[in-house]
Amino acid sequence: MSEDDNRLTRLEELAAHQAKTIEELSDQLAGQWRTIEQMRAKLDRLAERFLAMEEAALDAPPANQRPPHY
Repeated sequence: MSEDDNRLTRLEELAAHQAKTIEELSDQLAGQWRTIEQMRAKLDRLAERFLAMEEAALDAPPANQRPPHY
């Protein structure tokens, strides 16, 4: 095998390795994006629940408040 053939083989191996690495990183990125979307949806639901509880607390009469003559 000539030096050019060896060099070409090494370059092809390197390209194949890099392609595999890029595919693995892409898969990881897609998984992280799914996780972020799930967390964003949960945060939105929690924010809605918090606002509903806050509104309910503002509408409710104050608990354990001393009468004004104390």
